[in-house]
Amino acid sequence: MNPFTPKTAAVASDDLFQAAQSSTLDQVIERGRAALLARQHQDGHWCFELESDCTITAEYILMMHFMDDIDDVLQEKMARYLRATQAKAKHGGWSQYYGGDLDLSCTVKAYYALKAAGDDTQAEHMRIAREAILAHGGAAKANVFTRILLALFEQVPWRATPYVPVEIMLLPRWFPFHIEKISYWARTTLVPLTILCSLKAKAANPRKVHIRELFVTAPEQERHYFVRGGLLNRCFLALDKLGRSCDRLIPKSLRQRAVKRAVDWFMPRLNGEDGIGAIFPPMVNSLEAMALLGYPKDHPARQTCLRSIQKLVVHRADGSAYCQPCVSPIWDTVWSALTLMHTSDDAQTQGAIDKSIDWFVSKQELELKGDWAVRAPDLKPGGWAFQYNNAYYPDIDDTAVVAALLHIQDRRRGEPGRHRLNVDRAADWMIGLQSRNGGFAAFDADNTYYYLNAIPFADHGALLDPPTEDVSGRVAAALGVLGRPQDAQALRRCVDYLRDTQLEDGSWWGRWGSNYIYGTWSVLAGLALAGEDPSQPAIRKAVQWLRSRQNADGGWGETNDSYIDPALRGTHGGISTSQSTAWALLAQMAVGEVRTESVRRGIEFLLDHQQPDGFWSNPTHNAPGFPRVYYLKYHGYTAYFPLWALSRYRQLLSSAQA
Repeated sequence: MNPFTPKTAAVASDDLFQAAQSSTLDQVIERGRAALLARQHQDGHWCFELESDCTITAEYILMMHFMDDIDDVLQEKMARYLRATQAKAKHGGWSQYYGGDLDLSCTVKAYYALKAAGDDTQAEHMRIAREAILAHGGAAKANVFTRILLALFEQVPWRATPYVPVEIMLLPRWFPFHIEKISYWARTTLVPLTILCSLKAKAANPRKVHIRELFVTAPEQERHYFVRGGLLNRCFLALDKLGRSCDRLIPKSLRQRAVKRAVDWFMPRLNGEDGIGAIFPPMVNSLEAMALLGYPKDHPARQTCLRSIQKLVVHRADGSAYCQPCVSPIWDTVWSALTLMHTSDDAQTQGAIDKSIDWFVSKQELELKGDWAVRAPDLKPGGWAFQYNNAYYPDIDDTAVVAALLHIQDRRRGEPGRHRLNVDRAADWMIGLQSRNGGFAAFDADNTYYYLNAIPFADHGALLDPPTEDVSGRVAAALGVLGRPQDAQALRRCVDYLRDTQLEDGSWWGRWGSNYIYGTWSVLAGLALAGEDPSQPAIRKAVQWLRSRQNADGGWGETNDSYIDPALRGTHGGISTSQSTAWALLAQMAVGEVRTESVRRGIEFLLDHQQPDGFWSNPTHNAPGFPRVYYLKYHGYTAYFPLWALSRYRQLLSSAQA
């Protein structure tokens, strides 16, 4: 039995049972199984595309102009992708996610990238985008990261950006701000960026492309680059202004020392061709910092860093190309393997799962103590990352699911304990990073310095990595599956955290997937596998909430706008998507809801919407990178989650008959 599924099913009518046994269900599952197996790599892993909004692709083009290393063929492919994405929007610009409102920062970057790629500013698509930008206040109103990029290209003065001196690298740990107090993604992005900002780096910009036409007020005359918020925000703005005015007084020797500290920090973390942090922004910042500091083009570190960025590019059959923010092989592989467990017991399927297990064993980090060790210096490493290799930053979410997969497959194979060392190291590592409130974050423990979100640099509000409901639900599920006596207290604290975070309507918020449907599935699966009684009021309330959000066509869907307006949670204007439907079904089945009208209608929706290739359609961005700011589209979510829901449904009905 799969670790992330319930152990019992309810009793129901013969007609539903007969319908479930129909050839249609079997055929759909078989097509999905064959399609998923065909996507497995020779070494046992899966890796689907991971697409974001257009900011990353636009930044890739502008990076080439910053470095004066322009690949015109690739640039045109990326420009084609940007134009095609704009053409799908009704507002003339670019959005954070499919169907979303115009996002000013994304639109400014995409416009600049297209102009750099040679698009005529008088072309219709450029005119429409320019008018949209000006109607939203112009480029001066873009977010902090966009304004920093514009400052590097000398399009805005440096006073348009927050003051981020490299001297922060010299601050003691007790100081209110320290890089160890922010999230891993912010940390890896910020450290090389401080070098670029402190030394006032200038892009090569060999074709001298500017975007002055995107400003309502000339950028040199603009006086309101920062919005004044609450008292804490105003205090930080005052400190920002003070620091900027004193910057020229910093001794040259002190600055050199700080730059060296920053370099000494990020160079060991470059992470080979997987890149620093294994995510795009810090890779680019590190590459540009090395160029600024005089590392020659053929320097091994600089060459390796460039290759890590180039490996993120996806070339499409239509002649376009885009850049992924990172890759998701561990995540894709663990869900693919868990899904296949339900589809068939044949040798081919089980062999594929076994190959994935061997691959996972090779990817577990058992030696290097990453940045997480600041909070737990005596803890032995034992986690898995999200990407192929990211030793400094293993991910608790991935680790929880992989550990459960190893445990359950060993038992299915009649070899309990075969991977006990791997599983125990993973479980010990996760528990060692439990936060004080009982919950679990993605990468660190107690990364909850919320006041830092008020600093000018943090206008995106995503500087931290606090515990979240979805990650905690996954850890609860894993600990419940492993059943180690020594984990009982940690599991109880985690369950208590999940109880405390349930919302009044019965749902849970989802940090790493869109949104409340994802969060509610994550928690209900965790509570079920932790041994919680499915008849208790909190769980029944969650089930009722899911039913109340079911669409007329039997499916579920949720807009990313629910991160902005909680009143929209669990809805998408009647639009259903396959991944949201699968999550809602898996959540209900996890707590014994199988032969119900709600589940039957959801299953019928999935049966009716399989594509000829065996997968399901996926037009939407289905996860946030940062809620309200940046979103992702996991192409694998419509390959494995709908198949898992259908296969699990068939299994539960069959076991009920037996």
